[in-house]
Amino acid sequence: MRRIILFDGVCNFCNSSVQFIIKRDTKGRYKFTSLQSPIGQQLLKENEIPDELDSFIYLEGNTVYYKSTAALKVCKGLKGPWKFMYAFIVVPRPIRDLVYGVIAKNRYKWFGKREKCMIPTPEQRERFLDA
Repeated sequence: MRRIILFDGVCNFCNSSVQFIIKRDTKGRYKFTSLQSPIGQQLLKENEIPDELDSFIYLEGNTVYYKSTAALKVCKGLKGPWKFMYAFIVVPRPIRDLVYGVIAKNRYKWFGKREKCMIPTPEQRERFLDA
């Protein structure tokens, strides 16, 4: 089953999140691509993902998850205590997405922005669709 994480490649917080996931995804389940990449743009179009979803999107099989649900679904697949974050799925989505939205809206102001998308290390390269 495909498990693809699309992330904002110029966002420092998003890039740090990708590094965080890679370290805790010891089975290598998740593949990554930036939203800005040609593959990312193609996946957005193929899956009819609205333009306003511009921070973190998770594709699992043929299902698209976004905002807090995407983050929680990814946490569920990580090793260690992070998988228990999925328990927050019981919180109503509008409340979860409100918190997510505050972080997403302020991510550049709080964490900064890069000039270019991150370049994966040679060890990480196989995890990226466009590396």
